[in-house]
Amino acid sequence: MDILNFINHPLTGTPFGSALDLCLVLAVSVWLLSVITREYSWVDRIWPICPVVFCLLVASADDFSAARVNLMTALVFLWGARLTFNYARKGGFKKGGEDYRWIVIQQQLGPVGFQLLNVAFIAPGQLLLVWLFTSPIHQAWLWRQQPLNWLDAVAAALFLLLYLFEALADEQMWRFQEHKRQQIAAGQAIDQPFITTGLFRYCRHPNYFCEIGMWWVFYLFAVAGSGQWVHWTGLGCISLTLLFIASTRLTESISAARYPEYSDYQRSTPALIPWPRSARRPR
Repeated sequence: MDILNFINHPLTGTPFGSALDLCLVLAVSVWLLSVITREYSWVDRIWPICPVVFCLLVASADDFSAARVNLMTALVFLWGARLTFNYARKGGFKKGGEDYRWIVIQQQLGPVGFQLLNVAFIAPGQLLLVWLFTSPIHQAWLWRQQPLNWLDAVAAALFLLLYLFEALADEQMWRFQEHKRQQIAAGQAIDQPFITTGLFRYCRHPNYFCEIGMWWVFYLFAVAGSGQWVHWTGLGCISLTLLFIASTRLTESISAARYPEYSDYQRSTPALIPWPRSARRPR
């Protein structure tokens, strides 16, 4: 752990401070890889793994003796396993498995603008965000002598509920996309170009809603340990929410450009907050 404490900052000497040092090393490494390979999804590939590693650094610092920290680490491990599996089956870890949205952004910004975005946000910015939304475990570690309480139970139950719904949304999207690929391979007309059934009947991005919700719930563990409702570690879930809002707008602008009928779906179904589909009809 000491080998990671090589940068002086307010968290130096703490296990989550070591996680920050590791985060900075990874940020530089990922940026170099993106420059060398011209692929910009390296952060996406380690996104499911980094929170697990950061939490393990904190939990192992006390030989896994802090119950709340252990619980948080176990939940993040489940989260990482699901995300890794879903990303792998979509081919994200393979060469050329780059997120299509980066290609669109490259076209919009041009080569110079995109490289500025890469050095400022794609590599370091996103990894620092990952570190930040994992930071409630640092608050829980500071108050590790406090026993588990009712708020921990509520947080764990909500986290698992959101986890299950996100896994269901991922599976529904996977089956839809597989059916669509089979139709294309068979030379058949696509009967439905984008998914509107299952959980996607109640909002256009149920997986995003669950993902955001899990990290807001994760913050509750810090509250349960410290009794402090407002703390700097809450900046992580706020920042993640803003990122997903921006990502949703980008994704939807691409979908609307590809599928003219997508605007009907937008008018009848909320973007993030699940709600029964409106009876309104497009004009």
